[in-house]
Amino acid sequence: MSPESPASPSVVLVTGAGTGIGNLTARALAHAGHTVYASMRDIRGRNAPRVAELLEEARRDEVDLRVVELDVQSEESANAAVATVLDQAGRLDTVVHNAGHLFVGYVEAFTAEDIAHLFDINALGIQRVNRAALPHMRERRAGTLVYVGSTTSAVVPPFLGPYVASKFAADALAQVTSYELNPLGIETTIVMPGPFTQGTEHFPNASHAGDPERNKGYAELDSLVERNVEATEQLFTPGVDAHPRAVAQEIVRVLALEPGTRPFRTVVDFTDAGVERVNEVMAEAQRRFIERMGFGELLHVATQVN
Repeated sequence: MSPESPASPSVVLVTGAGTGIGNLTARALAHAGHTVYASMRDIRGRNAPRVAELLEEARRDEVDLRVVELDVQSEESANAAVATVLDQAGRLDTVVHNAGHLFVGYVEAFTAEDIAHLFDINALGIQRVNRAALPHMRERRAGTLVYVGSTTSAVVPPFLGPYVASKFAADALAQVTSYELNPLGIETTIVMPGPFTQGTEHFPNASHAGDPERNKGYAELDSLVERNVEATEQLFTPGVDAHPRAVAQEIVRVLALEPGTRPFRTVVDFTDAGVERVNEVMAEAQRRFIERMGFGELLHVATQVN
């Protein structure tokens, strides 16, 4: 079975599918044979052209690619999106948590309210969507949650403080939620992309620290911040196509695996950051700790495969 052929076609909801990794993932999964709901905000307004593109691709290529309104900052919107999927498709097998935003700048120059706003998107947005989707998955005792995390949770680069903190929070939520869902047959995979400077709007649309007085206190570091993208690009191996389509392809591969055999973490990184080694050490420490607590059964998803 090739990575492009799912073990069985799934009904998949992808958050933040207007651009970048989410958009590429929604399209790749649809072409792999899944029924995909690409979700985004304001589908009749500013995102209407993106909606039209996706629906035209679905018609042209004869794939089951649909669009649904979903603002991860709204519980009502998350509930409505999941209800739409269930009403139209009859079930929801997989949620790909991708929606997110980037902050660049000096931590002190972001207000607490700025950081709370970012956490609301990058971490609490996941919680809202999970609360909408999990009652259905728990009732079926089946499902998969795919989290688009970040290698920044392991390597912690400079000048991205609020973003890194929000991705740490999202990663922690994903891990602890997985313990509680494994016995119920709901599987978790955390995909950890490295940085990408092309193919997404992550860097171009990033928010910047807005307190000018606090920014002045770090003026001697401004040149470092200004070459952040260049500093990232020099990490790529020469000649490597560091494009986020690789993340979409990895998600397609993971969902093509049989339930119960999917990796808990997988890394898509072109900077040789060594995150895989960090993950191995962390996973072993966590396994030993949880088993010493007597909760070893929480580490493995309960499926018919096991």
